[in-house]
Amino acid sequence: MENSANTNGKKRKRNLRTNMNEINEHENIDDSTNLKENKTICEDEAVKRISSKASFTSNDKSFANEELKLSSNTLQALELMKFSSMTEIQFKCIPHLLKGKDIVACAKTGSGKTLAFLIPAIELMWNLEFKPRNGLGVLIISPTRELALQTFNVLESLLKFHKQSYGLIIGGIDRSTEANKLKKGVNIIVATPGRILDHLENTNDFNYKNLQCLIIDEADRLLDIGFEQTIRKILGFFPRKRQTMLFSATMTKETENLIPLALNDPIHIGIESKSDDTATVAGLRQGFVTLTMDKRLPLLFTFIKKNQSKKIMVFFSSCMSVKFHHELFNYIDVPVLSIHGKQKQNKRTTTFLQFRNMTSGVLFCTDLAARGLDIQNIDWIVQYDPPDDPKEYIHRVGRTARGLEGKGNALLFLNPEEMGFLQFLREYNIPVSEFTFSWNKVLNIQSDVLTIYIEKLVSRNYFLNSSATEAFKSYTRSYASHSAKTIFNLNSLDLNAVAKSFGLQRTPFVSIPLYNGKSGKEFRKAQRRPGKLLNKSESKIVNHFKRTKMDKSVIFKPIPLKKDNRQFSS
Repeated sequence: MENSANTNGKKRKRNLRTNMNEINEHENIDDSTNLKENKTICEDEAVKRISSKASFTSNDKSFANEELKLSSNTLQALELMKFSSMTEIQFKCIPHLLKGKDIVACAKTGSGKTLAFLIPAIELMWNLEFKPRNGLGVLIISPTRELALQTFNVLESLLKFHKQSYGLIIGGIDRSTEANKLKKGVNIIVATPGRILDHLENTNDFNYKNLQCLIIDEADRLLDIGFEQTIRKILGFFPRKRQTMLFSATMTKETENLIPLALNDPIHIGIESKSDDTATVAGLRQGFVTLTMDKRLPLLFTFIKKNQSKKIMVFFSSCMSVKFHHELFNYIDVPVLSIHGKQKQNKRTTTFLQFRNMTSGVLFCTDLAARGLDIQNIDWIVQYDPPDDPKEYIHRVGRTARGLEGKGNALLFLNPEEMGFLQFLREYNIPVSEFTFSWNKVLNIQSDVLTIYIEKLVSRNYFLNSSATEAFKSYTRSYASHSAKTIFNLNSLDLNAVAKSFGLQRTPFVSIPLYNGKSGKEFRKAQRRPGKLLNKSESKIVNHFKRTKMDKSVIFKPIPLKKDNRQFSS
């Protein structure tokens, strides 16, 4: 019986190799032939080979569990990466995925989703003996370049002892180089949706008809930032007979609407906390401080100075605010890094890798960095500007307390008028308590002195002043567009205090087009009241300041970082 089984296995392997070679020996093969061959691979080989691997019945969470039957190449890579046991999401997902099932998985950030989808995808390619000439076998779609880069780095480590080709396809990188690699054949691709759709539509000789597995990571974020139509177009290029995995931190209506379009009879997996029903992990200590706008900057400065040995991420509401605070803190010899959407990709990548490798340091960022990024050992998440909604709060604080026994802290800055946001958090089962610091009394004494010092510094430095002015305008516009307008109400915001929080002695003019004024008289009345809030009978437009064109100065030179710039496997 055993000899018979071995003989049948060898025959299937020879038949598979023959099918794969036939696909790639005919350069002028048409789409219909490609789809026909793809059907043979998916239905006759992938399912048969994988379904026998994962009748997983034991409670052993070791990757080396004999029932899991991972390849020796993958186990060797996991050992080098110092991963020996599966997390809850991995334990629940990997056996089903090894059977070839479609999965919708929803779990808290930091739960180990990346390995949960990468390991089965790599095993699929290994079982099918995919080679570069077979083209694209696995596509992983990520919402941001930084998350794609992070996933690519994990993929690269897992493939250390495998022979499959792999690549990173993201915006900000030379497109022609990517196209040349795709023509030669890349088996596993990590990509952002816009760039991969561009290649699917415009890159000739890109062999994607043999796709076996599609992975949509951070699906809720992809849809939140407007990629729904892009994802729909991408789905149209691939055969329906494939394995699809959808991973998300939260399950929104938009995500639920995508499921029937992308997946076939999926298994739904959700990971719940063992300790409580909170939306955030158990090892996370969360708190807030209440303070007026003009006290925010002194508190942030003092907090960073008191925690110089810690690893801290500080979230701002706009790119210009990140830029100004980064310039200011470095100018006064408090070294910080920054990541925001207006930076070039090379700069963002360098900063991300630099901060990830640091044992202590500070990163100023926008929500660009809040989703999915796995940066180890972050001690504090500081939300200098509150997020737009509780879901964004969850993803921000998810950067700390990661892993099975992760510990971390989260601090939220709130004005007295914004205390209603705490009720929103409680409705999402997010436990937040008020923090008090031992140095609060010292801060109250020093804050006025520090504010005066920063105001003088900003007023005397042309470039800092320009940056502060743009940051102030960007902040007020962001505040005006906040979705929770009953809490974040522009009419209750003291613009003069806001200006002080940016080190400005005078409140700049700024255009805030919430709605159009009813008459020119109202607009002229607004012009006579620059920097002050307008009542409801007036247009909520503060006089527009006519900006003059000026060259932007790079005050601080980025620290060069020696790193492997490789984007594709050799």
